[in-house]
Amino acid sequence: MRAEDLDIEGLLTADAEVGALQFAGHRAVIVDAVALGSLRRELLGSLGLAGAREVLTRFGQVQGRRAAEAMRGRFEWDSAHAIRDAGGRLGILQGMLRLSPGASPMTPEGATVADSYEAEQHLLHCGQAEEPVCWTLAGFASGYLSCVEQREIVVSEDRCVGRGDGACRFIARPGVAEMAVASAPVDAWDTRSPAMRRVLELARRVAAVDSNVLLLGASGTGKDRLARFIHAGSSRAAGPFLALHCGAIPEPLLESELFGHARGAFTGASRDRVGLLEAAGRGTLFLDEVGEMPPAMQVKLLRALQQRELRRVGENQTRPIHARVVAATHRDLAAAVEDGSFRRDLYYRLRVVELRLPALADRREDILPLARALLAAACARAGRNHMSLGTDAAERLLHHAWPGNVRELENAMERAAALAEGPEVAAADLPDDIEGPQAARAGSLQQLERSAIAAALGRHGGHQQRAAAELGISASTLYRRLRRRD
Repeated sequence: MRAEDLDIEGLLTADAEVGALQFAGHRAVIVDAVALGSLRRELLGSLGLAGAREVLTRFGQVQGRRAAEAMRGRFEWDSAHAIRDAGGRLGILQGMLRLSPGASPMTPEGATVADSYEAEQHLLHCGQAEEPVCWTLAGFASGYLSCVEQREIVVSEDRCVGRGDGACRFIARPGVAEMAVASAPVDAWDTRSPAMRRVLELARRVAAVDSNVLLLGASGTGKDRLARFIHAGSSRAAGPFLALHCGAIPEPLLESELFGHARGAFTGASRDRVGLLEAAGRGTLFLDEVGEMPPAMQVKLLRALQQRELRRVGENQTRPIHARVVAATHRDLAAAVEDGSFRRDLYYRLRVVELRLPALADRREDILPLARALLAAACARAGRNHMSLGTDAAERLLHHAWPGNVRELENAMERAAALAEGPEVAAADLPDDIEGPQAARAGSLQQLERSAIAAALGRHGGHQQRAAAELGISASTLYRRLRRRD
């Protein structure tokens, strides 16, 4: 038997008298794809992104294992490759997918899918996603291949129509190590740090309500990831997550980005445009580096948040705002309020709940576990086998000051995954500026100073004058040292 010999007439049987259907010898039911899409939306609304992904992935895995058992017990196959290929053929016959022209069915090397019902339904019911969404299909392939090969096979999706890619691509790899990569985006939240655990606990609690949230922390500490974490755990997870970097857009364009504009509102406005506050719908709008927002825009944003309505540039019509706002900055907004560069009323409007992310240097117990998780993710993206950290490389990671925080560590692991020649990352595979313990000791005084400043600011809620008084330095000196640290 070959995979291409499978056809719907040989697999699907029906008893018209009693209404019983069988597919490959197992009782089956016909379910409308739109109904599955509606169920997906309900799961996202009630369980959040992570919960819905886990349920649908596990459901797919059970389906896949059942299908593999049916194929193995029902037919005599020409080869091991033939029964593996049959999994992709089953997906086609059941209406789950359509392969790209010339592509082979699902094998351990993966496949490209031109038409996934799951991506189609996610777009229809939930809108465009930030990550791959064919969770049931990836689960089906994982369950099918694992059953056929009698070992753990993890199938992950690295391209997806549901997030705007041209096609869906699935990659299969052996081993349990990739399971975390396939099931969820790697992040900094598998933590041993008490300070980080406290932040996450507060984030989980605030996700359950609709209050505005202000995220504080140095660049690279994961404020964007924490905003997505809050969104994914909220009742808004089925809605879009949109992000705007307030310091990256010139002031004349920022108003249009936030509020939208009407056709003819200014030179070049050739059509109506929906702003991000409106486009976010009942999802989340993430305002990154909100501390860089110009004063004039601060006034307009404050009014919109107070009134829960906006006007597009060039229009008189008001439109309601339903989105939740999560803002972030690396600046000390309390100090900016004191010196007049940031509006006090907007500050309090944004910081209904304030969360401060610790620097990676202040959570050293997380460095190696996080490095290993990021390395596994980088290997998966690069199509390389799982790697481990060598002793010398781990020693360097532990003694590095990490001025770039988690982002710097992620880049280091990306480089290591690309350059390492064997199964173990050596010290030479790390960036040159990640030096050993001897070099790290030279910067220990600066690190102690940074830690002391961070601790004092934490004890005084970010109030610089009080922290400076405790440290025995002037407020201007503290400000200069904070600027140097940024």
